[in-house]
Amino acid sequence: MVDLFIDRVLVKNNKDQDELDTEREILMRLQNRILMLFFASAACETCQQFAPTLSDFFKRLTDEFYVDRSAQLVLLYISMDQSEEQQEDFLKELPKKSLFLAYEDPYRRELEAMFNVEELPTVVVLRPDSSVLVPNAVEEIVRLGPGCYRNWQEAAELIDRNFMITEDFEEKSMRSFSDPVRRMKYKVEDEKKKNKKKNKRGRGWGGGGDEGGEAGDARDDRDGGGSPW
Repeated sequence: MVDLFIDRVLVKNNKDQDELDTEREILMRLQNRILMLFFASAACETCQQFAPTLSDFFKRLTDEFYVDRSAQLVLLYISMDQSEEQQEDFLKELPKKSLFLAYEDPYRRELEAMFNVEELPTVVVLRPDSSVLVPNAVEEIVRLGPGCYRNWQEAAELIDRNFMITEDFEEKSMRSFSDPVRRMKYKVEDEKKKNKKKNKRGRGWGGGGDEGGEAGDARDDRDGGGSPW
């Protein structure tokens, strides 16, 4: 989903309304997470009624008061409000850990059209690759509560961040979107080098053959192993 927001500014719903406006910040916040796009408006009575339920749902999955391990979940409010004042009022009903797009950002309306939002409230649940997991999860959240997250997690095939050391995850997060192509290129080049060494050993060069093979294998592991996402 990172590509949806890589050139945008996301705002934290905290007192200072800190901005995430760099590629690194966006990557670290969104990558390998399920994203809930919450389309709503303060003028919508149903939205007002649903907001506390959604807020409690999100807190019970991400707040350390309720869980030891925060769910890999992001809540992003997409305002359909008629004024910035309405948006500010509605944000007070949402968790401090949630994000939102600035009222003046026209991308709000682009997202509304992109995901065919026809009613409010709507919670579009996205996999990390930006594909739609649930077109509107409002009813599911009301009916199942936090229990539905496990279904989303399995369907999204998330990499469990808790089994990755910090350095590994940060390294994966900072790879560019051209990385899969670049890794394939490097893998091909390494294969060529390895074949050349084998040919040399075949002609009787010998010496250091095992060391060279191990180095080639190590490069293959680094460059070809695992998904960057």
